[in-house]
Amino acid sequence: MDNGAGASATLRKRALSIDTASAAAAIEFGSRAASGREEDKGGAVGAVEEEPVSPTGRLFREPNFRCHIVSVFGLAAPVDLPALRDGVAATLARHPRFCSVQDARPKWVRTAVNLDNHIIVPDLDPAATSADPDKALEDYVSSLSTRPMDHSVPLWEVHVLDFPTAEAAAAVALRVHHSVGDGVSMLSLFMACTRSAADPGALPSLLPARRAGPVYAVRRRQRPPSSSAAAGALDALAALAAWVVAFLVLAWHTVVDVVCFFATATSLLGDAPTVLKGQEGTEFRPKRFVNRTLSLDDVKFVKNAMSCTVNDVLLGITSAALSRYYFRKTGESDSNSITVRSAVLVNLRPTPGIQTLASMMESGKDNGARWGNKIGYMLIPFHLATHDDPIEYVRRATKVARRKKSSMESVFTFWSGDMVLKLFGIKAAAALCYGMFTHTTLSFSNMVGPTEQVLFCGNPIVYIAPGTYGHPHALTVHYQSYMNTVKLVLSVDESQFPDCHQLLDDFAESLRLIREAVPRKPEAAQGGASS
Repeated sequence: MDNGAGASATLRKRALSIDTASAAAAIEFGSRAASGREEDKGGAVGAVEEEPVSPTGRLFREPNFRCHIVSVFGLAAPVDLPALRDGVAATLARHPRFCSVQDARPKWVRTAVNLDNHIIVPDLDPAATSADPDKALEDYVSSLSTRPMDHSVPLWEVHVLDFPTAEAAAAVALRVHHSVGDGVSMLSLFMACTRSAADPGALPSLLPARRAGPVYAVRRRQRPPSSSAAAGALDALAALAAWVVAFLVLAWHTVVDVVCFFATATSLLGDAPTVLKGQEGTEFRPKRFVNRTLSLDDVKFVKNAMSCTVNDVLLGITSAALSRYYFRKTGESDSNSITVRSAVLVNLRPTPGIQTLASMMESGKDNGARWGNKIGYMLIPFHLATHDDPIEYVRRATKVARRKKSSMESVFTFWSGDMVLKLFGIKAAAALCYGMFTHTTLSFSNMVGPTEQVLFCGNPIVYIAPGTYGHPHALTVHYQSYMNTVKLVLSVDESQFPDCHQLLDDFAESLRLIREAVPRKPEAAQGGASS
């Protein structure tokens, strides 16, 4: 990439065509990053601040894990470029990670931010954006997976796609290197850059996180006051016994899950090759990002009928959709039991509240708030089968989810990976994670967004569609809630999933069938509660 373009007074323009040969050098860290920092130091204010790159952040520097987050935000009105530029300068560009570069040690080093290097207005073909704007948007966002980022400047970009599509008047795509932070942190940070549409002076509201599992369930249980001291002692003894049993179950499940994790990471246990599983080198191939809007009201209707959680319903929908796709593609019957596993990344670091993040960007300092990647892993099985009763997918998913809540798998996988890194180095830790991904079939994530409409630089957001690429999976399933909708986003290896839009249809149809099955199944709530 040409750093000289950053000195222009206008926003950088970039054509849709990609010169991957000349851009490949931008992925290297060496002398080019150092020279870029020297050029930027002149504009830095105060002494150079440094901070170590987290272990997980270092992992995302490895060749097989050049992971990036790409989030598309649909807007209700055309983009006001001056307002967007001013808004980004006052928020994202002031966050410590967004005004730092990585050096070879590796550490985060503060540098000045030239917005011309980060706000990109692509030069698209007007005929293409007029003829099929949805495909033009999809093609451009997907093309980002083929472009290395320039490591001589902070690792983020805002791409302005100012043309109307079926769902929005315009869109912006935020691309961030995964070493900057995990998906939950990025969503929280972006929400701290927005304001409530109902009250433009206020930050948006998010649902509070709720801890789940047998240990916490005992603590939450409400017990009536005891009528006597003896009864109170018995109640306390019963509560202690319940907690001990829950703890022993938690410990056993954790041991089993950690053993399975390491067996998977070391090639002793792996998913069988299927049409869903990525081929060797899938992490280097272009990815396509496709999305579909689902009704959150429909999901909650199933949740209430089944006495489960929204996440349980989404797991059930995913299992049903993957089953439909698999049996249609292979022509096989479901007489044989088929199980594929998903790698789920779990953020273990408490994410600063959006008020804290807003203050962090206002001051340009971390103010003691912890930031970065602190990620554990969890393996979730999906059973591929054809059920006469669509609700059975949700029942089985609920059972799996409740079992996983009774485990500290993600905590121990993070701790174990951290120990491997400290004892044997980053290459060994990367090999462990790479083995875990290559011996599972897909990635899965579900993130909760604002419950109300929000404004970004004064422009109402109509949808949020996050995606990732750079990891060794050919299929990644994302769910993102926002207002009364759930945005389903599939990140796929387009050479393996040329029919990815049909897979989207399978998800929508699975939700429809499950939703329609609930009213004619009055015993659904009882069956869901017992699963």
